[in-house]
Amino acid sequence: MSKERKVPEWLKKSREGWSNNGSKRPSFAVIPKPGQRSVWDFPRPPLIEKVTKPVLVKHQDHILAESEKALAVLETASPPTYYIPNSDIDTSLLIKMEGKSSMCEWKGSATYWALKDNPGKPVAWSYPNPFPEFEALKEHLAFYPQNLQCFVDGKQVKAQDSAFYAGWITPDLTGPFKGEKGTEHW
Repeated sequence: MSKERKVPEWLKKSREGWSNNGSKRPSFAVIPKPGQRSVWDFPRPPLIEKVTKPVLVKHQDHILAESEKALAVLETASPPTYYIPNSDIDTSLLIKMEGKSSMCEWKGSATYWALKDNPGKPVAWSYPNPFPEFEALKEHLAFYPQNLQCFVDGKQVKAQDSAFYAGWITPDLTGPFKGEKGTEHW
């Protein structure tokens, strides 16, 4: 049984500092066309959404992950990040990156994963012990579309313009997206 983590007070205060929280689209946001969604309408704190479309992650000719049970995290200004259940991932191709971690103010401490044939380059991350609000992400991995071929409903996604963020840009989204040049202050 895992130990439940509480969000520290300093982190709660940090969370309160965001002015863009999905309640009002800023003037520079692209207006969505019918069938599109603006990332500026996504909430802060983020929301977990069940994905009903098939999700596929490939490296060269190898299928790393294939799922119809993925979760997407929707957060203001960012394209969704897709989390795939461990049971739908070929983990034999992956290796945990020792000594590499980061802290998300919403989800907790992240662990990073690399391909066994390239152990110094992260291709995925996970939250082995997330904060309670994001417990659903436990036993899931999220993949960087910058370093792999990622698909939603048979269409290859465009990678978020960032080395750190890993949102999956699909044709149904409008931005601008966090990570693009000039967005550092978001």
